[in-house]
Amino acid sequence: MPKPGPRLRLVDVAERAGVSLATASRALAGRDGVSEEVANRIRQISRELGYVANPYARTLAGGASSTVGLVVHQVDDPYFSEIAGGVIQVADEQSLLVQICHSGRDPGHELRQIRNLIAQRVGIIIVAGSGYDDPRIEAEAKADLSAFQSLGGRVAVIGRHSLGVDAVLPDNEAGGRALGDHLVGLGHRRIAVAAGTPGLTTVADRLAGVAAGLRAHGLSLAGLPVVHTDFTRDGGRAAADRIIDEHPNTTAIVALNDAMAMGVLSTLRARRIRVPEQMSVVGFDDVSVAADLAPSLTTVRLPMTDMGRMALDLALKPRSARPRRRPTGHQLIVRDSTGPAPTR
Repeated sequence: MPKPGPRLRLVDVAERAGVSLATASRALAGRDGVSEEVANRIRQISRELGYVANPYARTLAGGASSTVGLVVHQVDDPYFSEIAGGVIQVADEQSLLVQICHSGRDPGHELRQIRNLIAQRVGIIIVAGSGYDDPRIEAEAKADLSAFQSLGGRVAVIGRHSLGVDAVLPDNEAGGRALGDHLVGLGHRRIAVAAGTPGLTTVADRLAGVAAGLRAHGLSLAGLPVVHTDFTRDGGRAAADRIIDEHPNTTAIVALNDAMAMGVLSTLRARRIRVPEQMSVVGFDDVSVAADLAPSLTTVRLPMTDMGRMALDLALKPRSARPRRRPTGHQLIVRDSTGPAPTR
């Protein structure tokens, strides 16, 4: 067996894996052209042998500590643009560059983006957005990021992940509970949820919060419609169409992010359903345009720009023995999109 350590060559890994040198290089750099099964086997062999020269050791040797890699779910979602703004503010203060990557809420693509950033020798990686309930994907990302950190790279995340790194934790469950309390307090009982993409921890946490808010008033989410669609404006439109067609007695819709809420409002406007006289709508995040919608959107405010700043601040601190956690808090912002439940 070749000796582990910096003298180990990439060709040793390739020979052990039974692949070409080019295939081994592509797999360890996170590039396309290698099946996931083969790439996983090559990475596992490299870890067993102790091969670190490429790409991890190169990360620091290449002198790229001035670059921050930021992975977001959706670049055109105001939630992520505001988070990115906070990251960029701190980066400017520290004379750092920021490279932004888009995952599209695809866990496989997000993992490839993380590996690409490592291969490109960034010094810091920030993953902004929900974790996933797929333990296989989370375990692979955790292994890669742990190796990256062991050689001096720094990592922080925004959202609930199982990656064992510093994290900024949005107040998702408590915010969801506030929305449930608000709607029930207005007399709504026929409530539906536009829930977003299944498999995201953010969706699960916000949904659990809404359920807790309803349960406190004797209502069960199990008896109410929960429609899972894309966690986007188009997803909100699709969810609203289904809710109206399949549950016409609904008087309030909870959208689990503001982008979905905008889609819900668009569908209601197209169907000439008056908000809030016939249907109340709530969102989550309080993106910058939420106050300018017609009607203005009732939502839960998260400090998104501050979340970006907090994440990069964590990543710039010396690594601690245990991952640090920074909660965000939340605030219910009541605007014109909610009102008393209509009498029928």
